[in-house]
Amino acid sequence: MFKRLKSDLRIVFDRDPAARNTFEVLTTYPGVHAVLWYRLAHWLWNVGLKWVARFISTIARWLTGIEIHPAAKIGERFFIDHGMGVVIGETAEIGDDCTLYHGVTLGGTSWQKGKRHPTLGNGVVVGAGAKVLGPIEIGDNARIGSNAVVVKPVSAGKTVVGIPGREVVQKDDDLEKRRAKMAEKIGFDAYGVGQEMADPVEKAIYSLLDHIQVQDEKMDAMAQELEKLGGKRIDTKLPKLDDVVLEPSDPVQAAHLKSE
Repeated sequence: MFKRLKSDLRIVFDRDPAARNTFEVLTTYPGVHAVLWYRLAHWLWNVGLKWVARFISTIARWLTGIEIHPAAKIGERFFIDHGMGVVIGETAEIGDDCTLYHGVTLGGTSWQKGKRHPTLGNGVVVGAGAKVLGPIEIGDNARIGSNAVVVKPVSAGKTVVGIPGREVVQKDDDLEKRRAKMAEKIGFDAYGVGQEMADPVEKAIYSLLDHIQVQDEKMDAMAQELEKLGGKRIDTKLPKLDDVVLEPSDPVQAAHLKSE
């Protein structure tokens, strides 16, 4: 028991640069308090004292703002940073060396009995506000970006962002450079996703714009060649995006814009 307590405390210093000493962590970190209460409640649940276990988990929720069902299975060196609003469901399973930030939900999508909450592998980081829902598996060392909503399995080592969650694809050399950079700093990706991580939706939009630009250039070149052959001149000039004015449907907003 004391060995696990030391492990839970020691991991805080590895993952939170703000941690200064053991006394401070033990007395002021609600994420640590929630895990300690959970360890006791989980033991009571397993020996058959289920009401007592639920009562202790309720007290822990009042004190920390973190709700962990005593039947959930949580591995070693588990860390909840900040913690307010974290919810971990009854059949959730969490591996070793995982990190959850505030507002994370490991929830279910069904009222049926049985397995209905996610399973996290080892070394998983779930960013602030993310929702991982259903009996899905999140592979080892996966990263769930802030506010992502994940309802499908995630492969090991992948990063997921967006609503619904989508895997971010990176070149191997970029990925290795990024991992080395983060390892130099604090050993893990803060909030589940780095600043240089590309949003897949943004990337797709820019790819479409590039494609449209190439098509416009080809059409302009074709029009010029047709004109050289004696064809009628085709006007291929397109309006700039700055020239396009969208009239708001709200008359109050339209009046406000005209007054400006």
